[in-house]
Amino acid sequence: MSLHLYDTKAQALREFTPLQPGKVGIYLCGPTVQSEPHVGHLRSALVYDQLRRWLEVKGLTVTLVRNVTDIDDKVLTNAVERGTDWWALAYQMELAFNSAYSALRIAPPTYEPRATASIPEMLALIERLIAAGYAYQATDGSADVYFAASKWAGYGELTRQKIEDMADSGDAETRGKLDPRDFTLWKASKPGEPSTAAWDTRFGKGRPGWHIECSAMSTKYLGSAFDIHGGGLDLRFPHHENELAQSRAAGDEFANFWLHNGLVNVGGQKMSKSLGNSIYATDLLTAGSPLAVRFWLGSANYRSVLDYSETSLVEAQANVDRISGFLDRAYRLLLQEDANSFAEAPMHALAQYLPAEFVAAMDDDLNLPVALAAIFDAVRAGNSAIDAADKASVEKLTQQVRAMLTVLGIDPMSPEWATKASGNAAEHRALDSLIQSLLTQRAQARANKDFARADEIRDQLSAAGIVLSDSADATHWSVNG
Repeated sequence: MSLHLYDTKAQALREFTPLQPGKVGIYLCGPTVQSEPHVGHLRSALVYDQLRRWLEVKGLTVTLVRNVTDIDDKVLTNAVERGTDWWALAYQMELAFNSAYSALRIAPPTYEPRATASIPEMLALIERLIAAGYAYQATDGSADVYFAASKWAGYGELTRQKIEDMADSGDAETRGKLDPRDFTLWKASKPGEPSTAAWDTRFGKGRPGWHIECSAMSTKYLGSAFDIHGGGLDLRFPHHENELAQSRAAGDEFANFWLHNGLVNVGGQKMSKSLGNSIYATDLLTAGSPLAVRFWLGSANYRSVLDYSETSLVEAQANVDRISGFLDRAYRLLLQEDANSFAEAPMHALAQYLPAEFVAAMDDDLNLPVALAAIFDAVRAGNSAIDAADKASVEKLTQQVRAMLTVLGIDPMSPEWATKASGNAAEHRALDSLIQSLLTQRAQARANKDFARADEIRDQLSAAGIVLSDSADATHWSVNG
C-alpha cells in the first residue's frame, strides 16, 4: 500500500505522490507568538514531525517550513498589557515555543521565517491581486486593503461553504469595504500603535493582515505549487480558506494537499481561557517526563480530538515503562549494551526492520493507534521469547521495536533522550530501592531454603507488574510488557 493522506479540501483519502520526484515541500502554520505555548501548539507541531519522519523513512527529502507570526493585533495588545515592546514579547514567546519543541525532541523545521522578514513579498502579492481585480484599497481613503471575496468564484472551496451563507469577515470594521465579507490584506496603522509596527507603502502606513503573511511566506520558500499545507483544525476557516482564495486568485497553484490536526480537549471540554482550563507546555512538562508527554500527544489519530485528563501522562508513562522494561530485558539476554545504531541510522535505513502491520498503519493516513498496537504486539512477543530464551527471536523483535520507536521519536534508548524512559529519576531510584530490599529478602529466603517465602516475594512483585530475571550472579527487574 502506498501512502494515503486525508486531504481536507477533497474531504477524502488521497494517494500521496510528490509534485517533484523524491522531494516533499510542507508548509506548516506556526504560532502567533503572543503568549506562552499550550498543549494544542505542541500537538500540531508533533503531528507534522511524525509526518516528516515517515516521509523520510520512505526515502523522500523533506523541506518543512514553519512560520512565526510575530506581528499581529494580539501581539501588540499583549505587549502593552505586559509593559514591553511588541518585538521583545514576540521574541520571548518564540524562544518559549522552541524550548517546548526541543523538550519533546520535535526536529527544527528546515526554515522558520518570521512574518516581519517577508513584508516586501506580501506587498508584491497584494499588488498582483489588485492588478488582477481581486483586491482594492478601502473606499474611505485609509491604508486598508481588502480581498474582494465575492469576485473569486472558488471562495469557500476548502470548507465547502457558499459565500452567501458566510458571516462577515470580522477582521476589520466594515467601513471602507465593498462587502462585509471581504477580508483584510493590509491594515492601516491605528492611533496609539507603535511606529515600529508599521511599514510605509503606497497605500499609507500599516502592517500585513494575518492571511497574506502565510500565502507570501509559503510560496517564497516552497514555490508557487507545493505538496502539503498543514495546521490545526481551528485554522480551516477563515485563515486557510482565505489563504487559498488569495493565493489562487494571484495565480499560484498553492498546496496540493491540505492536512488538519484535531484539537485538544481538557476533561471532555474544549480548552479555552474563558473556562480557565488551558494546559500550557510548562504544565505538561512538569506533570510528566518529556518522553511520556510525546508518547501521549502522538497516541491518537492526528485528525481526532485528543482529551487530556489527570491520568493521561500516568498511562503514557506506564506504556513507556513497558517498552523500556522489554528493551532492558532483551539487551541483558543478548549481552549487549544500549545500542545507538538505530538512532544514528538515516530514517530510510529503518524500513528494512519495520513489520508489515506497522508500515500499513503509517501508510493509512498515519494511523498511530494501530502503529502503536504493532509495537506492543512485538513487545509482548519479545517478552515471551525472552522467557523461552529464544535469542534469535529476541534479536529480531528488538530490532523491530527499536525501528518502530525511532520512526515515532519515542525510543527510550535513543541518545536524544537525556534520561531513561522510566519516568522521574528520583521516583525510579525510590522504586528500585524498594524492589532491591525485597530481592535481598528473597535471596536470603532462598539461601535458607525457605522457597515458599521466596516464591511469595516473587508473586508479590509479579502482581505489581514487576518481572524478575535471575542470572548466575544477580537478579534483574523490569516492568512487565
